[in-house]
Amino acid sequence: MRDFDYKKAPTKLLTPEIVHLLTSIHEHKGKQELFIEANADDLTSFLEITKIQSTGASNRIEGIYTSDKRLRELVQNNAEPRNRSEQEIAGYREVLSTIHERYDHISPRPNIILQLHRDLYHFSESSIGGFYKNSDNVIAEIESDGKEKVRFVSVPAYQKPDAIKCLCEAYLKAWEDDRFDKLLLIPMFILDFLCIHPFHDGNGRMSRLLSLLLLFKAGYITELA
Repeated sequence: MRDFDYKKAPTKLLTPEIVHLLTSIHEHKGKQELFIEANADDLTSFLEITKIQSTGASNRIEGIYTSDKRLRELVQNNAEPRNRSEQEIAGYREVLSTIHERYDHISPRPNIILQLHRDLYHFSESSIGGFYKNSDNVIAEIESDGKEKVRFVSVPAYQKPDAIKCLCEAYLKAWEDDRFDKLLLIPMFILDFLCIHPFHDGNGRMSRLLSLLLLFKAGYITELA
């Protein structure tokens, strides 16, 4: 079982360049409320645009496409999906809305991650939503000469529930201790989540949704959620 180190590992990330970037980000974060107050209507419009763009980009990661027109209809108008790809997009729309509306009451815990993954497949006929992988596999790519190259091997299927549990516990403990900048902890959590690769499908989309959730909980443009 991999050890999820959220006590010492963050200190190795505090290079001068990263510290400078964190400082700059926090300066902009401090100006959020002024921007929101002065441009509330414009920012609300931008938020609707980003929901559409995020949904499209996140699904394209896993080879799920539809036309721009249908994407807008699915996200903005809650249109009913017509095919498998649109079912996947509609599921992403539902989870995205849940996070925007209820992020303050959602914590990155195993049961919550399973529920969000279940909802990701709400419109799908697939039965994989809300369940961890039950078989081992490797993450591979096909090179130009046709040979398969293994990118990485995730934890065995039987260890995935415990791995997610340990990951969430380590992350939440570090979050509550408040010793390290949350902008360091968030990408660490997402990378560990992807290395566990807990689900048969939807890991990429879940990583983007969890990133949004954690950034909202860290106070980034939460007023617009």
